[in-house]
Amino acid sequence: MNDAVVNAPMAGSSTNPDLKWYVVHAYSGMEKAVERNIIERIARSGMESKFGRILVPTEEVVEVKNGQKRTTERKFFPGYVLVEMVMDDDTWHLVKHTNKVTGFVGGAKNRPAPISEADVAKIVSQMQEGTDKPRHKVEFEVGEYIRVKEGPFTDFNGTVEEVNYERNKMRVSVTIFGRATPVELEFSQVEKT
Repeated sequence: MNDAVVNAPMAGSSTNPDLKWYVVHAYSGMEKAVERNIIERIARSGMESKFGRILVPTEEVVEVKNGQKRTTERKFFPGYVLVEMVMDDDTWHLVKHTNKVTGFVGGAKNRPAPISEADVAKIVSQMQEGTDKPRHKVEFEVGEYIRVKEGPFTDFNGTVEEVNYERNKMRVSVTIFGRATPVELEFSQVEKT
C-alpha cells in the first residue's frame, strides 16, 4: 500500500478508496461511549486520514408512559459499532485497544473482514427511516395473542383484532364466559404472552 496516499489528508471520508466499513463489538450499553472513545483516540494519535465515519445504528421509537408519548432512541444492533477505516496495524491496534471494545467481528483474529457497502447502505436507510417515521417500541400484530395486565379485564387473554398506533389503542377479542367479546384497550393495559 502506498503510504503517501494513505497519509494524505482527506477532504471527505468517502474520497479515500481504502476506507472500508468494519463491525466492532462493544460492551452492551456502551456503544456511544465506544464511539466517543474511538473519536478521541483518533484525534490524539493524529490518524484522522485513516478513519471515516463511526456509526452506532439507532432508530427512534415511540413509547407511551403514563399517557405521555415519548420518542426515545433504540439501538437495533446492541453491542455493535460500525467504523469506516483503513485497516492496517496502527488502526487495528487503535480500535482493538479502545476502552470497552471487545474486538472486531468477522475475518481472522488480527485481520477483520470488512462488511459490504450494500449492508452499510441498508443500515443507514433503516436509521433514516426511524428518524422520519418513528416506530412504536412495542409493535402488535393482528392475530397475535396477548394478556391483559390492568383494567377490568386483568388476567384475561385475547387475540388482537385491530391496532391503532395514532390513538395507542387496540381492539382485542377476549373470551368471557365462553364467548368472544371485542374490547378496546390501551397499549399500556396489555402485554405480549
